[in-house]
Amino acid sequence: MRILAIADEESKYLWDYFDKSKVEDIDLIISCGDLSPEYLSFLVTLAAVPVLYVHGNHDDKYERRPPEGCTCIDDDIFVYEGVRIMGLGGSMRYRPGMHQYTEKEMRRRIFRMGWKLFYRRGFDILVTHAPAYQLNDGRDLPHQGFRCFLRLMEKYRPRFFLHGHMHLSYGRNLKRYDKYEDTHVINAYEKCVFDFEKEENPIVR
Repeated sequence: MRILAIADEESKYLWDYFDKSKVEDIDLIISCGDLSPEYLSFLVTLAAVPVLYVHGNHDDKYERRPPEGCTCIDDDIFVYEGVRIMGLGGSMRYRPGMHQYTEKEMRRRIFRMGWKLFYRRGFDILVTHAPAYQLNDGRDLPHQGFRCFLRLMEKYRPRFFLHGHMHLSYGRNLKRYDKYEDTHVINAYEKCVFDFEKEENPIVR
């Protein structure tokens, strides 16, 4: 399965200069947040594949205008072609507002998903907006990652962890790809295509 992961910044390559041939080999699109709802609706219409998304910390606009034809997987485990995809959007709480959580609040969200994790016997892809703690995150509170994401990977050993929030243009020596124990970690900033079945570095482009 070939997956297009997107986050944080709309890709001109896909939106302004769209050509259907650019996504002909894509089986699924996953948004890690902070993208305009019109962009996601555009992709689901023209790519003709499912688009799944979690909320970023700037996605309160989705309450008024959700992406049409797309599926929100926040606080859920969505199964597509046998692949279990778990969604936990939002960032570390740094001001009043929606889609922001303290470490304790994020742990509580995971706890409430316990029966889904038991029923699905874990998950294959973890999709978040924020990164995990000290794994491609920042030391300032708005960009600090969650410790509980590390524990999720340690316990369930998913094949992939996709996140956004950390713009590669920040200039902090941020990585597109990393690995944590058995899990491939991908920063989905703007766009990244990867192969779910590939054992080593799975990034295609």
